[in-house]
Amino acid sequence: MALLHSRRLLAAPRLAAAASRASSWWSHVEMGPPDPIMGVTEAFKRDTNSKKMNLGVGAYRDDNGKPYVLSCVRKAEAMIASKKMDKEYLPIGGLADFTRAAAELSLGENSEAFKSGRYVTVQGISGTGSLRIGANFLQRFFKGSRDVYLPKPSWANHTSIFRDAGMQPQAYRYYDPKTCSLDFSGAMDDISKIPEKSIILLHACAHNPTGVDPRQEQWKELAATVKKRNLLVYFDMAYQGFASGDINRDAWAVRYFIEQGINIVLSQSFAKNMGLYGERAGAFTVICSDADEAKRVESQLKILIRPMYSNPPANGARIASLILNTPELRKEWLTEVKSMADRIISMRTQLVSNLKKEGSSRNWQHITDQIGMFCFTGLKPEQVERLTKEFSVYMTKDGRISVAGVTSGNVGYLAHAIHQVTK
Repeated sequence: MALLHSRRLLAAPRLAAAASRASSWWSHVEMGPPDPIMGVTEAFKRDTNSKKMNLGVGAYRDDNGKPYVLSCVRKAEAMIASKKMDKEYLPIGGLADFTRAAAELSLGENSEAFKSGRYVTVQGISGTGSLRIGANFLQRFFKGSRDVYLPKPSWANHTSIFRDAGMQPQAYRYYDPKTCSLDFSGAMDDISKIPEKSIILLHACAHNPTGVDPRQEQWKELAATVKKRNLLVYFDMAYQGFASGDINRDAWAVRYFIEQGINIVLSQSFAKNMGLYGERAGAFTVICSDADEAKRVESQLKILIRPMYSNPPANGARIASLILNTPELRKEWLTEVKSMADRIISMRTQLVSNLKKEGSSRNWQHITDQIGMFCFTGLKPEQVERLTKEFSVYMTKDGRISVAGVTSGNVGYLAHAIHQVTK
């Protein structure tokens, strides 16, 4: 009898476990694929090669390959700490001083839309969150098509953001892999055929992932075509100031479209240009026909935000607001953001120079023609695989590199590795 009792006690946990498995709510859930960029980082961490390079991560690094915190950010943090501010909720639409400064930065202080108040800007959770606010707003209120036309390729997260918001991502030609440059004729041909009252997404500057931007005369042609087709333009501007080192040059397309009477919507991020990656400071703006319409749009944006996350985080917005609204900090920021952009541009030049020194006969001009943090190298997947296996150089399979991961200390090694797999 005692033996039977002990067997029952031993069997009980197994029966309970079996019952648990049988009644699981989540047994049908499949293992999802790993994030391609995060996968690159994980493989990089496991590598023991002292010369290893991580060119996958989209975050700025200094010339020693270290994360960089801007001096103006440190000063703003010290100012915030000295004020001993509370931790109360921000309003649903965010910190007013921040949203106004973000709008002024993107639209320009002399913008008619800004001066007349026919815009609304709400704080978002960096670029991703701001894009999602916009996607949800379009899904609920845009009276045209559910289709959103993205450049091919585009930032991978764009497709997921719009799809998960109930929109239907489509594509238009943008990048020509044969020339590693803009397929402008293909883009214009596709855009001219987009059905009226559809949505088109444009990267304001430093196109991610290709680094290929239209020239100003091409932007003008694009504006004329989207106006003729009656398309709603959604600008994503994640790199203002960080692309060229000039905040006005990087916002040129956004401002030109508005000047042409095109009432855009816009997402901004301060992750790259202020190094506020983990602070998640961003903004979403709608240009309206008048100030009254802007108030109505703002009321509905708040209704959308309330069940998503209620209120945005305060710290990043406070930092960005202080930098944008304090003359001495703003001046320092403009100097620092230009120095970051200049370092990226310098690394592009040095990489091409070192490839020539290696004896490469290929034309690498596209590396210096492209702009911003990312570069589409034109490397094929099998060449990328060789770079990883033979040289411990890590990047995404499409050959995109983060130029921020290149330094004066490793650019020669990178050029040597690229030459070895491309000669």
